[in-house]
Amino acid sequence: MDRLKLHDYEALSPFQIKDELIKLASVEARKSNSAFLNAGRGNPNWVATRPREAFFALGQFAVTESRRVMNHPAGLGGMPAMAGCHDRLLEWGRANSEMPGADTLLDVIDHAIRAFGFDADEFVHELTDSIIGDNYPVPDRILKHNAAIAHEYLMWAMCAGHRPDAQFDLFAVEGGTAAMCYIFKSLKANRLLNPGDTIALCTPIFTPYLEMPELEDYSLESVHVETDEEDGFQLTDAAVEKLKDPKVKAFFLVNPGNPSSVALSNASLRKLADLVENHRPDLIVLTDDVYGTFVHDFTSVMGYMPRNTIGVYSYSKYFGCTGWRLGVIAVAQDNIFDEKLAAHPAEIKQKLDKRYGTLSLHPSEIKFVDRLVADSRDVALNHTAGLSLPQQVMMTLFSLCELVDTKKAYQTACIELVHRRFHLLTEALGIEVQPGDHYDAYYGIIDFEFWLRKYVGEEVVDWIKKNVHPLDIAFKLAEDYGIVLLNGSGFDAPNWSARVSFANLPDEAYTQIGCAVRSVARGYVQAYRAANNKPLHG
Repeated sequence: MDRLKLHDYEALSPFQIKDELIKLASVEARKSNSAFLNAGRGNPNWVATRPREAFFALGQFAVTESRRVMNHPAGLGGMPAMAGCHDRLLEWGRANSEMPGADTLLDVIDHAIRAFGFDADEFVHELTDSIIGDNYPVPDRILKHNAAIAHEYLMWAMCAGHRPDAQFDLFAVEGGTAAMCYIFKSLKANRLLNPGDTIALCTPIFTPYLEMPELEDYSLESVHVETDEEDGFQLTDAAVEKLKDPKVKAFFLVNPGNPSSVALSNASLRKLADLVENHRPDLIVLTDDVYGTFVHDFTSVMGYMPRNTIGVYSYSKYFGCTGWRLGVIAVAQDNIFDEKLAAHPAEIKQKLDKRYGTLSLHPSEIKFVDRLVADSRDVALNHTAGLSLPQQVMMTLFSLCELVDTKKAYQTACIELVHRRFHLLTEALGIEVQPGDHYDAYYGIIDFEFWLRKYVGEEVVDWIKKNVHPLDIAFKLAEDYGIVLLNGSGFDAPNWSARVSFANLPDEAYTQIGCAVRSVARGYVQAYRAANNKPLHG
């Protein structure tokens, strides 16, 4: 595509550019009678079957419980009753042992009752009444039993390598997307971040974290704490030094990275912990750890500095459930956010008391995590806040199925799947990569500048940077090969790079993508040689 025309797309989010790329790639696929390959989004092409089977089996039992209370011929049932429901579930399970998921359902419920000391009827009633969906969420932040189960799951998913001595309050939300929106809104509403304040972003980073601070709603200034491939996408001393500046109110990161797919090492985490402990005990940290389950013994910053951290986790990628919209916000019960609220000047406290005054006789005592809940429904609709109950049941079952999988067979299968696709791509590219233990292989950055400099030379790279628009890579792949990758520049990754997802296409597609990317790179080299009267080969 013409270089001048590509300039028109520079201000767009890569997720909006993707729509144009899909159009071009679809045309090319039809024209050449080849497959249309969209590796631009991270929606996985696998699903966790066992927790879903358990969910649908539980639904069948719950309907029998409803009919047991009321069975009107017109199709009206009653609200499931608590007394004796556990024994009735066991009886139902024996009678329906051939139903897919019935055995899994009974296994995980038995595990939860023993591991968490639950009252059997209370727990089973929470599940049956919730999957029926006949009530508003109570408690609104997260259901009682789901909270205990999700907390233990998160300690594995986010803190397996370094479990903190802290208890977290959880807020069940509609995926990581909702978590971001609610957190930004509540930080502003509670004057923890104000227009004109400066935040730091660990880059490269998921595009919305670059875009949201610039919205008029927040009007935040951003500084970039950069990580790059040469340093293994780890935090250098110079990068962490930026966070010592007291004008930096908060530090936002995605860990493992998106698009780098590299988790922070223990060394990087200790640098941050030392910074917070010795220089910036007031620093707000937001960590988005959606991809942590694709790294063995993953450790979140939550594990090292729980008091300062707001943790975000989504079930979407690991369990193949983006359509379920399941996520959790975690805030340590002992945290700096409540301290900051208590330290506000009287004038601000009065304004916040007015904001939350309809919720409590003592609004100043409302914890930050509960303000998140209220703000998610603009306070006035707090009485209807909370993630829908059937969604919370699915969250419970996803969590429990992972907790009972002590051999981590599911995790091993997921990790092997994405790593296999990564190796197919790099083999087709003809490059050697040693990704390391911290690489989750969910995404990859194909950095044309880095690899051309390594394999062809600086002179070629200089010519390409002068004569080729960075977006040309993504558009050429779409126009000529029917392949959609997202431009890396949209994530504050290197300009001449593209993000590929290893989650959403069949294995063989990654060989095709690698060959196509290699052809594009070869075309740039040949254009350079032709322009400089050099041999086209050799």
